Amino acid sequence: MTTQYYTATSLDGFIATEDNSLEWLFPLGNVNDTSYPTFIAEVGALAMGSSTYEWMLSHAQTVTAETGSPWPYAQPTWIFSSRKLPAIPGANLHFVQGDVRPVHAAMLKAAGGKNLWVVGGGDLAGQFFDAGLLDEMIVQVASVTLGQGKPLFPRRLTSPPLKLASVRQVGTGFAELRYTVPKPAA
Repeated sequence: MTTQYYTATSLDGFIATEDNSLEWLFPLGNVNDTSYPTFIAEVGALAMGSSTYEWMLSHAQTVTAETGSPWPYAQPTWIFSSRKLPAIPGANLHFVQGDVRPVHAAMLKAAGGKNLWVVGGGDLAGQFFDAGLLDEMIVQVASVTLGQGKPLFPRRLTSPPLKLASVRQVGTGFAELRYTVPKPAA
């Protein structure tokens, strides 16, 4: 079981625009040409921040058109939010707040031996890193710049650095970088 942060980012390090838009991402390629189909088949539970969840709620028609359902995940998902958010009917959702460690433990139990996916955003992935629970980062770097927006990983991570495990070209719009994550010093 691996806890993974799998995401796409602009070349200048943003996962969404300052207003949480992902529209910049869609013209760059087909998700089925990436490692995503193999990746998601190995995921047993998800952690998601409230901004990502709210994007999914506000783009339910787009999500349905792309996946056939307003909620594309069969896996149980933990939504981190300090606000009360509406649930999506039929989705296996758990609304939580606070420390990621007890949630991670619950996710491990629910995942049935499969991997855990920290969907986003970057700060949530950083909280898993801070707790020593993040094992891998899989980042698809897009051939666009946004100038500003929501950062990929708002943490200083310099010593030890991430360890590059693989690089893969995805079409003409992405480079997929896979890193193992060092555990923070005690």
